[in-house]
Amino acid sequence: MNKLCFLTLTVFFFISCGEDDVLEPIEAMIVTNLYAPETLNPGEPPSGEYVKFSFLEQKVVKGDDWDIAFRGTDILVNGGYSANSDEPARTGIGAAYIILGNYGSIRSVDESLLKEDSENSRAIKNESENGWYTIKSPGSLIVPIESKTLIFKTHNGKYAKMKIQSYYKNAPENPNPFIDQASNYTFNYTYQPNEGVRTF
Repeated sequence: MNKLCFLTLTVFFFISCGEDDVLEPIEAMIVTNLYAPETLNPGEPPSGEYVKFSFLEQKVVKGDDWDIAFRGTDILVNGGYSANSDEPARTGIGAAYIILGNYGSIRSVDESLLKEDSENSRAIKNESENGWYTIKSPGSLIVPIESKTLIFKTHNGKYAKMKIQSYYKNAPENPNPFIDQASNYTFNYTYQPNEGVRTF
């Protein structure tokens, strides 16, 4: 598996009502080359193991404490129901939505927009234009939609926002689907570790 690289930027927020009311730091992260391939065979649905990721742990995890899971262009949340037997079990209260807007300008979570995965649909749709990416020719190039930010409620009720930068290894500026290895996610995320706080 390709090595994952992380860059941590820690931002501290303080409440002015007293010295004891100090929030935990918000963490801004960059993840590179998270490899989550899928197997495609003619006439069969996609298959393969989902790669589970924890915003808190800042890494791929194996247990039930995952927040999101990747396989190909498919992204799951740890909340709701599994549509197929090859998906990881949903044991949390995770949910998500996609919002239009600059990543840096998205400063809060709208609870009314959050959706869990269901047997019939994903919180993050795995569809060109309707999800986080668009497919371009030639070669079915996967291009993250610049104007879309992904908002998540984690498996244990915290919050995070994410911006997917690239779907190809080492995040080339002009990826070539015939040469560059796909299913390698590079993304930014900001994790809010404080209970009940919906701002970033």
